[in-house]
Amino acid sequence: MNAGQLAALIGAAFFAVAMCAAVYVLVKLARLISAATALVTNYQAGADEVLTRARVAVERADNQLARTGALADGVDQVAASMSELSVQVSAVAGTARLIASGLGAPVLRLAAAGHGVRHALAVRRSGYAGRRLQRDGAAPAKALSDRAGR
Repeated sequence: MNAGQLAALIGAAFFAVAMCAAVYVLVKLARLISAATALVTNYQAGADEVLTRARVAVERADNQLARTGALADGVDQVAASMSELSVQVSAVAGTARLIASGLGAPVLRLAAAGHGVRHALAVRRSGYAGRRLQRDGAAPAKALSDRAGR
């Protein structure tokens, strides 16, 4: 074996060792790529589930916002109605105060006088005053004139 053959043999041995190392690295790289592919696939499935849940949550929130919007519109209508009612009550209260202050005393006096007249007519029709006076021992005419003098 001469020096050229020995150099070729050493070169072939180094080439064989390099090829074994390259095959080993490629096998490890293939395993790494398959693990990464599995990880990405699992991540994608989880992300799809998370996106589905997020979509459902957004739809629920949209429905709740629609209901809340309808309730808010109802509350606005009630507030407007209450405002109108408040204006009407204020107007009626002002009229009631005016009637109570300006017409209250004369109306009460008129009502009292009407009640007194009705009571007097009722007593006169029933003859109650005459019987009472006779029972007390006084003559009806004299008792009435005595009462008128007072």
